Amino acid sequence: MSTPKRILNALAIPVATLVILQALCLFNGQSVISNMKSFDNFIVYTAIVMITTMALSINLNSGRFDFSLGSMASLSAVIGAKVTYMILSGGSGSAALMLMIALLSGVILGLISGLTYCILRLPPIIVSLGVTLVYEGIMYTITGGKYVMTEVQNQSMSGLTGTWIYAAFIILVVLVFMIFVFDKSAFGYDYNALKSGQKVAVATGINEVKNALVCYGICGGLMGIVGTLNAARNTTINGGQLNFGSIAIMFTAFLPMFISGYIGRFTNEKIGFLLAAICMSLLNSTFAVFSNTVNATMQSIINAVLLVVFLIYLNNKDMIKRLIKA
Repeated sequence: MSTPKRILNALAIPVATLVILQALCLFNGQSVISNMKSFDNFIVYTAIVMITTMALSINLNSGRFDFSLGSMASLSAVIGAKVTYMILSGGSGSAALMLMIALLSGVILGLISGLTYCILRLPPIIVSLGVTLVYEGIMYTITGGKYVMTEVQNQSMSGLTGTWIYAAFIILVVLVFMIFVFDKSAFGYDYNALKSGQKVAVATGINEVKNALVCYGICGGLMGIVGTLNAARNTTINGGQLNFGSIAIMFTAFLPMFISGYIGRFTNEKIGFLLAAICMSLLNSTFAVFSNTVNATMQSIINAVLLVVFLIYLNNKDMIKRLIKA
């Protein structure tokens, strides 16, 4: 397939999404992105969805389903917010410091989760459920089950998501990092070898445990960034998330993960994550336009229906193409 055709195929879903949603908004006398504030929110949400989807896909592609991503994001954000407030009391530079601390905390939390999996040798889905409960319990203990508000409601944190520039910079840095680490480094070659054939890869001398720990550490770091962006965007962190309440963060990545898998056939997988996140952010912006008529429950239903429809298309695309040509 020629390069121009691959580009057109890769952009087909994002362009179609924009056209359909914009037409829907124009029909009601509005626009998907009507002003600078909505554009800022669009870029910030794109960053959140892209990074969450990347974190979910890292272990999922290796057969490790990780339910603890949401708890890592929330707990690392709580740790980052509390430590940052102790140091700066909400002053200048709070957002940057919280981002660094949350990222580091996320890496540590991810490594703990990965080490637990490697030591116990239980199915990863079981381990992740246990880790989720533990992390949620720790978060509840730190916050007393209350919302973290004072620590994240300051000018610096507002500035982090008050303009598209910082979110765009984070998108660029994460994108370059993921492409280099998973496509260009020795670790990435080992990761892809394990993903393609674990037994053969291990037989050739690849250290599966080391590779898994690095994967968990990267996932945790990415979710630390997501936790910070969510905290700045929502101006609060829910410290009372128990009984898998934090898992909701992870579910935002399911539909874009499948969309990126399709787009990834025509371009780099990481670019696919970005384009899929743009699609989801356009949908989220449309929900904001119709916020008076489309509530949270309806949004969840629409996302679920879109996921099912897209999966049906993926499983029957050849038959659908034949019917169209006929």
